[in-house]
Amino acid sequence: MKYTVDKKEQFVVFTPMEEKLDSALSPKLKSELLTVNAEGYHNLVIDMSQVKYADSSGLSALLVGNREFSRNGGIFIVASPQEHVMKLMKISMLDKVFTIVDSIEEAAEAIFIHEIEGKEQEEDD
Repeated sequence: MKYTVDKKEQFVVFTPMEEKLDSALSPKLKSELLTVNAEGYHNLVIDMSQVKYADSSGLSALLVGNREFSRNGGIFIVASPQEHVMKLMKISMLDKVFTIVDSIEEAAEAIFIHEIEGKEQEEDD
């Protein structure tokens, strides 16, 4: 599986450089997402701009990432999904599960807000 990882201060941008996220690639995607999480990053943006097709196993890999990053108070954001992938997420109602944005910039803003809300939550506890 070809991909890029861009580590920022508050988050990681993970970009699959593949047109298809299917059963052939989803195990590798899961393990890469878990590796980034294990490195201590709490927030991940998966840039889906290169992905034209995903099947249920590809979406399953995204769900694993979402669960792992959310577990420790982080956030998992799906950025720039293409039309087919977005349709599949809506059909499977994953648009209600994932935080989905149109760009990396919007993802960065969502992470900033998430971090502020998390700090406010800690202060209230």
